[in-house]
Amino acid sequence: MEFVSGGRLELHLTPSDVGKRVSVRRITEVVGGRPHFADAVGVLTSWNDGVLVVTKRGGESVRIVESAVVAGKIVPDAPVRRGVRPPRATARELQEAASRGWPATETERLGGWTLRAAGGFTRRANSALPLGDPGIPVSEAAGQVARWYAARSLPPYIQVVDEDPVVAELDRLGWTAEAPTLIRTAPVQPVADLPGAERVSLSREVDDAWLARYHRTGALGAQALAVLTGGPSVWFATAPGAIGRCVVDGPWALFGVIEVDPAHRRQGLGTAVMAALARRAMEEGASGAYLQVEADNEGARSMYDRMGFTTHHAYHYRRAPKG
Repeated sequence: MEFVSGGRLELHLTPSDVGKRVSVRRITEVVGGRPHFADAVGVLTSWNDGVLVVTKRGGESVRIVESAVVAGKIVPDAPVRRGVRPPRATARELQEAASRGWPATETERLGGWTLRAAGGFTRRANSALPLGDPGIPVSEAAGQVARWYAARSLPPYIQVVDEDPVVAELDRLGWTAEAPTLIRTAPVQPVADLPGAERVSLSREVDDAWLARYHRTGALGAQALAVLTGGPSVWFATAPGAIGRCVVDGPWALFGVIEVDPAHRRQGLGTAVMAALARRAMEEGASGAYLQVEADNEGARSMYDRMGFTTHHAYHYRRAPKG
């Protein structure tokens, strides 16, 4: 934190610094007339309605009331190890990060499971995520999941890693498998070195032109916008004929919505969008890149192969039996 003569603290931040790495000191409590302080270091991901949100390197978001801030400044970006391998992470860790990067608008806990809903916008945001013990037998938990989604007029889905022991129990209960998907990872630096980044503009905000190119919003515009703009540190990329999205969450950057208009394909625009987003992710301290791609999407898999992505783990969805 920055001191000036006499030991006085100063605030050198404004809302225009959103997206930068900062250090913020705040009052946490006053005991016996004396204030106690705590520091938050990370990316300033928002500053709205008198509340700052600082996202730490591990993905934790700290909400700070503006009136409690006593000092703050921009700090150098965390050094990035320019290695040839992404950082280590378990399947659970990446599943948790992916859920933060594509957040549902409504969640509810069931022990170690998280029930997620967003008005039906994508299975990812409208499925239960079992990352621990639900605290009750799986058969009972599955029943609660089915009732929770039925109450919201949504099909009951559970997103499950292929190797999770819960798969066998869901098989026994008749929950059918759908949409096999791969989590693929790569080091950020080689992606950032790909050509074409200068053709791409980045923004914290998503505009009408970007949304018009995104083929999945449809009638679910409000819910889609909430999901698309949610996450620890979100960036939107735009190029002539292409869009993309990236969410930086500690050492990991989630890439998605890489879409190129049919008339602009085979011009390297997908690569350019990835490169621009990767460069920004590196500036925020990310060293690993990951994305989700459907197992049967051979075109996308081939493109990501060329960028150095390899399969980390696989997951799929289970849908409740009818009736």
